[in-house]
Amino acid sequence: MNLLEVSDLSKAFGGYHAVSGVNMAVQQGTIHAVIGPNGAGKTTLFNLVSGVLPPTSGSVRLEGRELTGLRPDRIARMGLVRTFQGVRLFGALTVLENVQVGRYIRTASDLMAMLLRLPGRESKQEAATREKAMALLEMVGLARQHDAVAADLALADQRRLEIARALATEPRLLLLDEPVAGMNPVEVGEAAQLIERIRDSGVTVLLTEHHMSLVMKISDRITVLNHGQKIAEGSAQEVREDPLVLQAYLGTEVEGAD
Repeated sequence: MNLLEVSDLSKAFGGYHAVSGVNMAVQQGTIHAVIGPNGAGKTTLFNLVSGVLPPTSGSVRLEGRELTGLRPDRIARMGLVRTFQGVRLFGALTVLENVQVGRYIRTASDLMAMLLRLPGRESKQEAATREKAMALLEMVGLARQHDAVAADLALADQRRLEIARALATEPRLLLLDEPVAGMNPVEVGEAAQLIERIRDSGVTVLLTEHHMSLVMKISDRITVLNHGQKIAEGSAQEVREDPLVLQAYLGTEVEGAD
């Protein structure tokens, strides 16, 4: 079953076509990667799918529901949530509070009242929100740091926190934009395991990433862009052997997947 359907999607900035007529379907319960050289249009595609940018033409549907033209917050409430290449946390809030903020769109609580309330005075709903947030922190390996200030975390932990905050919205589809950028090999391995756990928990994952070893290891399906156009799609093995992909990458990065 296709969870996300992208149909003839295009985005032009003046005379520059960042994305041109892209068609893509993401199946429910999979990890689907979008790869391509620098400037291929990957982040623009993510911005179009998540409502950050309006398309010039084409459509985006989630479970058959039209997303094109909707605000990002409305799209998030419909079940499509994303992280960004540059981490965007509430740096002055604690780790736990960041996840509680993400949980807010699924509750009827007043966000500021919840954050400012004295300890021991939380409502039943707020207690449930805290419990859910702590469970997500446990999932991403940050439970012991729940009282730490988000800005003080190492980069890898900040990326994990951003994922936990996104998961707090109960997404059907999670978009990850360069989730392992700046991480060392050990952290990349841990991130791979986390992304697989997210998929196995029932959340479909669409990611874009330059780390080819990670992509080839965990992706169920891969879409390849070059100059804003889709040039290939298939399994890791199919993509690795595609002549257009090898040409786009000069036969290096894709073949070098561990």
